[in-house]
This record gives sequence, structure tokens and C-alpha cells, in this order.
Amino acid sequence: MASAIFQTNRTALITGGASGVGFAFAQLCQKYGMNVALVDKSTEALGKAKEILTGTARNTQKTEDVSELTQWRSLKSEVEAKFGNIDLLLLNAGASFKPTQGFGSLSTWLDPSYHHKTYDTNVFGVLNGIAAFLPLLQNKDTPSAIVITGSKQGITNPPGGGNPAYNASKATLKHLAEHLSHDLRNNSPQISTHLLIPGWTYTGFSGNVGPIPDEKAKQKKPEGAWLGSQVAEYGVKKMCEGQFYIVCPDDDVDEALDKARMAYAANDVVEERPALSRWHEEYKDSAAEWIKNEAERRKA
Repeated sequence: MASAIFQTNRTALITGGASGVGFAFAQLCQKYGMNVALVDKSTEALGKAKEILTGTARNTQKTEDVSELTQWRSLKSEVEAKFGNIDLLLLNAGASFKPTQGFGSLSTWLDPSYHHKTYDTNVFGVLNGIAAFLPLLQNKDTPSAIVITGSKQGITNPPGGGNPAYNASKATLKHLAEHLSHDLRNNSPQISTHLLIPGWTYTGFSGNVGPIPDEKAKQKKPEGAWLGSQVAEYGVKKMCEGQFYIVCPDDDVDEALDKARMAYAANDVVEERPALSRWHEEYKDSAAEWIKNEAERRKA
């Protein structure tokens, strides 16, 4: 069904669309002849993206704070007036923040504002987009798709780095995407839902700020990381295959290792182990051995 979306004159709306994975999807959509509506908080990055996205397809750019529902409603009116409807809603905008209060590993628990800020962007930025555009998608009979960008950190939940709110926000998106997929399957089957889970990707989180051509990004990206274009191409391929969970590998971690790590994390509950036992002093060696053996089993 998704293959019917990536065609000439279809329209994609992409948040976080002026850099990283979002911009890579925009470029790929344009290659298919699609119209593209880019949403991003950076006016400067959007300006650069506009210069790169040249062609016959209609494009538009909008600076927006995705955490503000009123801005989403305004965006819906503008997109409806220009394109009539959309076929792909890619809710990709996300951010990672640090606490402004407290010190050390417990500082994240002393600063509720850090959690609010993270969830406002990463969770409510997605919920606002769905609330604004789902009715528009439901009004059309042709295939359309909602893609939500999650994270492997929302599944394996690694500690360290002082950012539990980011992991929690991405875990929330996994659950919300699952519920949305179920509800749409029963009520609006022409709309498919997909959870895009990138691996290690050279994006703004790792220094790739703004829209950067692949040739330049290849020279700067860390060894082992994927380019945003690789994630976009893999994502479209899996969408066209009907996959809901789109777990992207990278040049360091293959599909088998990803699945082994996820399986071990899920089994903490089943096996009644300590929370995040993979990083627990008493369990970490046995965890590493189990994950290694499970990955090898999956490759066999």
C-alpha cells in the first residue's frame, strides 16, 4: 500500500525536515516527484533546505514549534490551501535536553522542567501533529501513511548520559504508535502507521546540523554511522513491504544484534531480573554472553 504514496503529485509533510533524517526523506520524496512541506524550528536551516530542494514539484517551508497545538492548526490550514491534502505525515522532530538544575547522575530527577521540555517536543509534538492532520487523512480514500520517528533507546533504555527523559519520550512514542496502528487498522485501513527506529545516524545529534549533501556528510560522519539518506531509503523500502517496526541497522550494529539486545531488555520483566540488568554489575557479563549467542543464533 505504501508504494502508492511515493509517486508524482503525492504530498509529504515532514517535521524536523531541515536536517538529518527528515531532510533525507524530503530529498527522497522529491526524487519520487512528490510535493514536500517542510516544518522545522530553524528558519536558517529551512532557507538552506529550500535552496537544495529545487525541481518541478511544489514545496513549502514553515518555521514551527511542534509543541504548540495552535501552530499545528495554522499549519493545517496553510497546507490544505496549498496542497489540498497530504499522503505522508512524517512526525520526525525531536530534541534532547539537559537538566538546568542539580548536579551529577541524579540531577535529572531534581528538575521537572527538563522532563516537561523533553516531552513537550518529543511526545506532544507528535500528538499535536496527529490531532491536526489525522482528520485530513481520514477524508481521503487513497493510501496514506503516518510515520513516527522513535529510537532504539526507547526500547533498550540504556542508562548513562544523564538523559532518561529522552529514552522515556521515545518509549512513549513506541506505545502510542502501536495503539495508533491498531486503531487505524480497524477504523481507517487506508492509513498505514510505521515506527521508524534509526540506528546510529549522522544527524544534528552527532554534529550534522542543517541540510548537508551526502558528499560532504560522508567526509565528516563517524565511522560506523549511517547517513540520513541510508535511513530514508531503508525506511521507504520497509514501508513498501508493510513493516510497522522499521529498525534500521548501521555499519556497527546489524539486525541480529539489535534484535538480541531488544529481546534481552524485554526479558528483564519475564525473568524477574533487576531493572536494566544488562548494565548491572552482577549481570553484565552474563548479559553480554547471552546477547552474543542470541545474535549468532539469529544469523545462523
